[in-house]
Amino acid sequence: QVQVVESGGGAVQPGGSLRLTCAASGDISSINFMGWYRQTPDIPRELVAAITTSGLTNHGDSVKGRFTISMNDAKNTVYLQMNRLKSEDTAVYYCNARTITRGDFWGQGTQVTVSS
Repeated sequence: QVQVVESGGGAVQPGGSLRLTCAASGDISSINFMGWYRQTPDIPRELVAAITTSGLTNHGDSVKGRFTISMNDAKNTVYLQMNRLKSEDTAVYYCNARTITRGDFWGQGTQVTVSS
């Protein structure tokens, strides 16, 4: 089993920054991919950014150049640095840990609100 806990959400003005943290615990050796997704009442859950345990990254088109995903050396914590936030970035952000043999594990989500 893998447990995933997000933190770092909150309210910020347009143009501001936030850093989300996702901490994985349990059988972290089975994880090969971690990612951030977001969801609103009107938009289904979508991939924001992802990183493999080998360091390969992928960022969604809407956040390229503004958001950066990274992983610590222990490969059990993933960060999402969000800069130049826009109102359309408002969503619940979920962390996902994908394992080789046990499927996906999700966190509870953290709210990000961008508003003046």
